[in-house]
Amino acid sequence: MSRFEGLALRPPIEPMETRQVPRLPEGERWQYEPKWDGFRCVAFREGGDVELESKSGQSLTRYFPELAGALLALEAQKFVLDGEIFIQSDGGFDFDALLQRIHPAESRVRMLARETPVTYTVFDLLVDAQNATVYELSLQERRERLEAFASRYLKARSSIVLSPATDDVELARHWLAGDVARLDGVIAKRADLSYAFGSRDAASKIKRTYTADCVIGGFRGGKTGTIASLLLGLYDGKELDHVGFVGSMNAADRKRAGELLRPLVAERSFTRAIPGGPSRWRKGAEESEWFPVEPKIVVEVSFDHVTGHRFRHAARLLRWRPDKSPRQCTIEQLLSPK
Repeated sequence: MSRFEGLALRPPIEPMETRQVPRLPEGERWQYEPKWDGFRCVAFREGGDVELESKSGQSLTRYFPELAGALLALEAQKFVLDGEIFIQSDGGFDFDALLQRIHPAESRVRMLARETPVTYTVFDLLVDAQNATVYELSLQERRERLEAFASRYLKARSSIVLSPATDDVELARHWLAGDVARLDGVIAKRADLSYAFGSRDAASKIKRTYTADCVIGGFRGGKTGTIASLLLGLYDGKELDHVGFVGSMNAADRKRAGELLRPLVAERSFTRAIPGGPSRWRKGAEESEWFPVEPKIVVEVSFDHVTGHRFRHAARLLRWRPDKSPRQCTIEQLLSPK
């Protein structure tokens, strides 16, 4: 008999997805949850076997032995939970430390499990402790079952916790505004729908965004001669660090970028964390080439995540800031984003 043969739902599965929307949906049919900054994880338990599965269907089990052990220590012998793995740090979350946990060396995996243990926050129940499938029930019913499961089995487990949830849109707005430190945003789920495997139709995500004033330290050119993207920098003392890029602009901003930046092309600009060549966004030889410019132009951008003092995703251009001095654009903006 293969692993999990007796479990009512066996891996791999396609977990429910979300669709990004600009604002919180409202109404009686919505449930709101914090959006955690970590790794999505579906946990399967049958007897002495545990499997931690990522959103893409890859196994995470070997990377988080302390979580697998905590799940095995639960009194419940069979269950399937949906949740998020994260590392807590100074009242927030440390995504950089979480990335370090994905390491090929077994000895380092064990060391990091001791030094930077994870927390698993659970927000859905797919199979209960009686091995009954509950994913076909509405979210409202599943939440009731999940709260009962947590009350019975998770009370003494500080590393496995129940995620908050509410039907109060005002509380969700407080979460989104920053009442919970360094949350990723808010998830709004249809309370009247069953678990939607692999679908984005039953849940929406509203991401928290921040702003920063950055120096343009270079640009990448497109095939038509237009500016393809702006390379952004922030000062850390005397050093200008490359921290990310603006990947999309309207026609007027591209035109203005060309007029402002091409006369400022220089031999060098960034002094640390200098941009590389081709990336997953710019694969062509011409598009991957970048041109340093004198650090004189400042823009305000919005961003969602910071990893290693860099924007994890492309930033969005908000406005040009001729009123700001480049030296006012410091790395502290990423340490305490607003």
